[in-house]
Amino acid sequence: MKKENHKTHPGNIVITVIAVILLIVGAVYFIGYLKYTKHYEETNDAQVESYINPVSARAGGYIQRVCFNEHQQVKQGDTLVMLDDREYRAQLESAEAAMDDAHAQLAVLEAGIRSAQTGTQINHDQIKGAQAKYVQQQQDIKRYINLVKEEAATGADLELVQAHYDVAESDYSAAINGLKTNEARIMELKTHYAVLQADIKRKQAALELARLNLSYTIIRAPYPGRLGRKNILEGQQIQPGQPLVSIIDEKEKWIIANYKETQVGGMYVGQPVEIRVDALDDRVFKGRIMAIAGSTGSRFSLLPPDNSTGNFVKIIQRVPVKIEFADEQAANVVPGMNVTVAVKKKS
Repeated sequence: MKKENHKTHPGNIVITVIAVILLIVGAVYFIGYLKYTKHYEETNDAQVESYINPVSARAGGYIQRVCFNEHQQVKQGDTLVMLDDREYRAQLESAEAAMDDAHAQLAVLEAGIRSAQTGTQINHDQIKGAQAKYVQQQQDIKRYINLVKEEAATGADLELVQAHYDVAESDYSAAINGLKTNEARIMELKTHYAVLQADIKRKQAALELARLNLSYTIIRAPYPGRLGRKNILEGQQIQPGQPLVSIIDEKEKWIIANYKETQVGGMYVGQPVEIRVDALDDRVFKGRIMAIAGSTGSRFSLLPPDNSTGNFVKIIQRVPVKIEFADEQAANVVPGMNVTVAVKKKS
């Protein structure tokens, strides 16, 4: 019998070569991965974070104009929304009128105080004149009493002098009482002046509040950034405190990387890291650790797990690590992007 020659099929050779190549590539990759994991702690459970704050209304009213578009880049102070301000302008004019009225009353009161003070000067002069006449009449009545005793004057003359004396005494007393009345009036006016000054302070505060409320009808960007979705329209009624649009602070970005609890043992604040963004495959960013959470992420959840029920399954926990970009080349990195973070281990 003839021996059959078993020839290897060309397809089998190709498959064998490919398998060998794959094994070699896999071995090289595996060895590289082991070397890499020996020097780095890596996680892909990480995302870019940023401050995303709502821009809220400080005043209520109808929206007169919306001055932005969705996802628009804005600068600090840019006008976003304008409200119908007619009601607030009327309140401001009313507060200004009340302030003008209070100042007018204050001016009248100051004039009254000055007039009363001038009156006291006149009272002092009247007192001096009345006192001089009173002293003179005292001397005259003493002299006439002696003259009557010496029969050098009649009783009628003494009565006339007595009448002049009584008039001088009354004038002197009236002048003193007039001074007291004016002084009491000055004290009363000064009391009203103090009350009016306090009222002016209240009205000044009301005026400033009216101006402040009017300024709230123009809603501006609190800081430079990029706006979110546009959910408001012109003519819409809004209330104080109502969120109008979200704004992203693109200048301040960081990463929250959730490392396994077995990976954070050698990490420390300030430790350098390498950052790879899924959307930017060819870019490697530098960063450093800003903070390491004091507990696992599950402990920050609304309903932390309770293992005392007896249904215990051991699961490796994750520890949030906050990482900042070490350079300013992360302009194209958007909050919410997935990243891979590698922390170099201590040598």
